[in-house]
Amino acid sequence: MAIVHGSDQTFSSEIADGLVLVDFWAPWCGPCKMIAPVLEEIDGEMNDSLKIVKLDVDENQETASSFGIMSIPTLVLFKDGQPVDKVVGFQPKEALVQLVNKHA
Repeated sequence: MAIVHGSDQTFSSEIADGLVLVDFWAPWCGPCKMIAPVLEEIDGEMNDSLKIVKLDVDENQETASSFGIMSIPTLVLFKDGQPVDKVVGFQPKEALVQLVNKHA
């Protein structure tokens, strides 16, 4: 499944079903650039068991604000539309895979 770029308008439908890892990020953020290839790898390996959505906090302030995003990157794991876990800052691939598998 390809990584989806979400927006304030599409966010609720993007997270509605199954496990969804949302990457709250911005183009100017160094750690966000570091985590992008890690998310690409995870996306390639987890196939249909996980959906990854990237949400640019500068362009989608309403959604970022509603989830209290203060630092980026922040990754929030949703299960059937509800937030179940959250990590802030760069995370190695293994840590993110563990985070997802804990809620699978």
